[in-house]
Amino acid sequence: MTTTEQPVLEIDALSLAFPVFKGRIKALNGVSLRVGKGEIVGLVGESGSGKSVTAMAVLRLLQQGSFQVDQGTVNLLGRDVFSLDERALLAMRGRDVAMIFQEPMTALNPTRKVGRQLADVIRLHQPVGRAQALVQAESLLRDMYIADPADVLNRYPFELSGGMRQRIMIALAFSCNPALLIADEPTTALDVTVQRQVLLLLREKARERGTAVLFITHDMAVVSQFCDRVYVMYAGAVMEQGPTAALISAPAHPYTRALLRGLPDNAQPGQPLPAIPGHAPDLSALPQGCPFRERCPSADQQCVQRPPLQADNGDGRRYACWHPCSSQVTFMAEPV
Repeated sequence: MTTTEQPVLEIDALSLAFPVFKGRIKALNGVSLRVGKGEIVGLVGESGSGKSVTAMAVLRLLQQGSFQVDQGTVNLLGRDVFSLDERALLAMRGRDVAMIFQEPMTALNPTRKVGRQLADVIRLHQPVGRAQALVQAESLLRDMYIADPADVLNRYPFELSGGMRQRIMIALAFSCNPALLIADEPTTALDVTVQRQVLLLLREKARERGTAVLFITHDMAVVSQFCDRVYVMYAGAVMEQGPTAALISAPAHPYTRALLRGLPDNAQPGQPLPAIPGHAPDLSALPQGCPFRERCPSADQQCVQRPPLQADNGDGRRYACWHPCSSQVTFMAEPV
């Protein structure tokens, strides 16, 4: 995506909190990200870093009244998502933006056949009858390389494997050709072989249709193989961002480097995988300054002040750290 091209999704300095008894959980703290047409952008971090909350904010799926936006905007195709009424939101979901949820075993309605679920989504956003919607549904399943799609349309989700159900979820997501697809940990419950098949399929269909993808995961290995650019989140904030190849080969932020050290490909044979010491901070009482400083081996008194995102060497990377790493790391992953 060029700097002059309008992004499909643009989140600007978004801070969001959940009011709770005797306080507030600050789930997002100044998050900014962009996803351009046809890009696959990774959003990576430990559990609780704010990845899924970011996705829910884009789709306005957070329960009304359960959260407060302190500052920032979310723009999808140039429209402010937080200003849309319920009717506009309903039209936006599925038509402009679709989502593949984390758990394929429970994402589909177990009491309704696959064909009916696909047809209902198609008819919600397109002026077609049920018969034509079923024809389109069968064509979608065929595009997902599902053998005997007519038979699958007449099955209930519980009659199908996890990999098959995730292919159906991808078909549902692409059924109305959305401009943006959000994939929230779409391969977590799948074995490695099926995971690779699903990732290949998702990337192929996104490239064919020019669909922008926001890919949410905790797996840096998947990001390295699948995404064009990546944002690394921690405690509700972006710690580092940039082109995937540059960020993976020379991570500037100590948190990014710690995540990469925990990958099996980077471990010494016979040695346990290194873990990041300590725990993520309490989001209802965030420490002053850098949120990672209590777990960071390079932290000093300067880290009591929150570092801004700053550019690095003109390669598109930015990082929020007073003491960035400068050396390269060896990390090789076979592209998907």
